[in-house]
Amino acid sequence: MAATDLLDGQTAIVTGAARGIGAAVAASLAAAGARVIATDVLEDDLHKTVADIGERASATRLDVSDENGWQQVVDDALAQTGRIDVLVNNAGILAFATLDETDPELFRRLLEVNVTGSFLGLRAVVPAMKAAKFGAIVNMSSSSAILPHNATGAYAASKFAIRGMTRTAALELGPFGIRVNSVHPGGVNTPMTNPQNLSSEELLARFRFVPQQRGCEPEEIASAVLFLASSQGSYCNGTELVVDGGMTAGLYVPGIPGAPF
Repeated sequence: MAATDLLDGQTAIVTGAARGIGAAVAASLAAAGARVIATDVLEDDLHKTVADIGERASATRLDVSDENGWQQVVDDALAQTGRIDVLVNNAGILAFATLDETDPELFRRLLEVNVTGSFLGLRAVVPAMKAAKFGAIVNMSSSSAILPHNATGAYAASKFAIRGMTRTAALELGPFGIRVNSVHPGGVNTPMTNPQNLSSEELLARFRFVPQQRGCEPEEIASAVLFLASSQGSYCNGTELVVDGGMTAGLYVPGIPGAPF
């Protein structure tokens, strides 16, 4: 099956689709034949992204922490296309701070978006997927849920939660023909992780500790999402697909053979 036919006739909901990984995922799923419902709270960026994708995508404002908002998105999708085949829970926020300096309200908000938002999305689409006995849910976790680092404790906590929720959902929903998997990016060049808008050369210098010696672009994560969302990943359920250039494979020890520095 050609890549352009992988999701032919299917309906996909992508959260956090205004920019970065979400925008790349929405474009990738649309290119594979899906009707993409792209959601975000960044409406101006979202409409630009959808315009760039073309007729296979539509824009809907959604705060993923709003249960009623989720139900409206699902109701609209079913009214428009009669089906929901794919959900990509990508929306998330990031905060850089040591845990003792993290504001409790920010911590709660981060969990509300990253964890509760994914839970509400899963909960909203499952009835339609159960009725169809078919569906693919891809939850965006992080390499930080495998190998945490300083200044991202709240974020890492939320992404560890995604791992647990994904595995549990795979167990519970697999018998209904629904696959639930997670993707774990590392070092992606997006506005959220590169707020200073560093050049490619400057970013390269930051990722010398990664075996591939670089960060990655959102399209490289989108390829992994498409794999799990499509028939190419038909026997993947509860899978944790790490796309981090080897970041979590281990640590280099400088000064002995095999280290690049």
